Amino acid sequence: MLQHFVIENYALIRKLNIGFSGGFTVITGETGAGKTIIVGALSLILGQRADTKVLWDKDKKCVVEGIFNIAHYHIKSFFDEHDLDYDDRAILRREITPSGKSRAFINDTPVKLNQLRELGQHLVDIHSQNSVTLLNDANFQLAVVDTYANHNNLLEEYRHEYKAYLQLQRQLKELTEKEQESKSEQDYYQFLYDELAKADLKEGEQQEIESELELQNNAEAIKTALYSAKEELSNSENNITGRLSALQTSIDRVAEHYKDLATISQRLESSYIDLKDIASEIERMEEHITYDPGEIEKLSERLDLIYRLEQKHRAGSVDELIKAREELARKLSEISSLEDQIVLVREQIKGKREHLEKLASSISENRKKAIPSIEKELLNDLSQLGMPDAQFKIRQTHLDDFTSDGTDAIQFMFNANKGGELLEVSRIASGGELSRLMLSVKSLIAQRKLLPTIIFDEIDSGVSGDIAGKVGHIMNRMANDMQVIAISHLPQIAARGNTHFMVYKETGKNSTTSYIKQLNKDERVEEMAKMLSSNQLTEAAMETARELLKQ
Repeated sequence: MLQHFVIENYALIRKLNIGFSGGFTVITGETGAGKTIIVGALSLILGQRADTKVLWDKDKKCVVEGIFNIAHYHIKSFFDEHDLDYDDRAILRREITPSGKSRAFINDTPVKLNQLRELGQHLVDIHSQNSVTLLNDANFQLAVVDTYANHNNLLEEYRHEYKAYLQLQRQLKELTEKEQESKSEQDYYQFLYDELAKADLKEGEQQEIESELELQNNAEAIKTALYSAKEELSNSENNITGRLSALQTSIDRVAEHYKDLATISQRLESSYIDLKDIASEIERMEEHITYDPGEIEKLSERLDLIYRLEQKHRAGSVDELIKAREELARKLSEISSLEDQIVLVREQIKGKREHLEKLASSISENRKKAIPSIEKELLNDLSQLGMPDAQFKIRQTHLDDFTSDGTDAIQFMFNANKGGELLEVSRIASGGELSRLMLSVKSLIAQRKLLPTIIFDEIDSGVSGDIAGKVGHIMNRMANDMQVIAISHLPQIAARGNTHFMVYKETGKNSTTSYIKQLNKDERVEEMAKMLSSNQLTEAAMETARELLKQ
């Protein structure tokens, strides 16, 4: 509920402070006094766009602030979702600077305009003459039926499941497209993998082959060198180890006469042992090396294969080729698993669809049950509003597929005259008829407490006399369930208000300024008398005003 409203430096308003109560509040005033300006200012804190043209003083900023009691609105989730401080009182503020910069606040926290707009939709419904176009909106018509059916929990469950259903469908589409793309590449990947798998590559293999091939290509030269070394060391007539042994024997004969030679003898013995060991090692190596043209051909072919694969896969080593093989195996496995994933997602979609069908069926049944009562109540209100012969039907048709609201299409069918053909609202109703139909619809919604505050902005155009009184009666009835604020030029409606404000303007030397004041009982009588007699304050008009207030 809107409790307090502050406007500074907006259009014809220098500064206004207005306190609102519950029930039915009326705002009256002469044409051009600034009644609609107040609605325009309120629209700012509900997220509507604005520019510097709204500034009363072009050198100062415009500030509009509204304080709302939201204790019973069940919208704490909005504050949690947007990380805003929650309190039973919500303060919405909008500032427009002379440079045109706009700033929005919720409970003194800066927010984006769309966040302010989203919260505003939970707080106030501004209903003007142009708002009747909503009656032609299929979503609005469906929302009216759902509000009356009072199955919000069922709808929320359905929408949650529908969202998951759409996500699964998107997932299936992505998997199917991916599978189609992968199928065209699968044969190529398989060929590359088979080639690498057949090669049976081993880590470090390339270096080993290159070393072995180097040895084989030089085997004869190496074997010759080793044979010569073996002969020189131990097999020739004048071999080195034999001569070294003789030298040691010669030294040993005189070593007892010259003690320092003992060390030389030991070193000669150590050298002899080393050379004998070297000779044995050379002999083993010489025997091991065998020139094998067949092995050379085999190794060359293997190395050529490795080089060819490295070039094809842009790899620098066998290790990188092994990684390429593993990556190809992963891709092939992924392609193979896509089919399994697709089967699984299709099963999930089937299960989700079956659940949605059950929920949608329950929702449709609830709507079907609610429609007769809606039709009856709306026709009753329309009769009171001067259309006793009006016809109104709600057409419910089944859709072939799911939507975010179920599987129903709702269409309001109307004719203001007896016996006339029922047609869509947009094709049959006049402006005045639409206004009264919309008022009846809003009254119906109010009974279900969908709207916390509703503002009627001069929707009584073309209505007068007894019908105006009926309009006022319906607004007053709506105020039992919500806060109703009506800007009106009809005394019959003004008389129904629990609280009455009057907007007026004063013209100074260089400017015109709008003001608002709450009227007491006597002031209400005078204001209504002026409304009855075209601003002529006659005794007859005063008496009529008193009678209206007594009703």
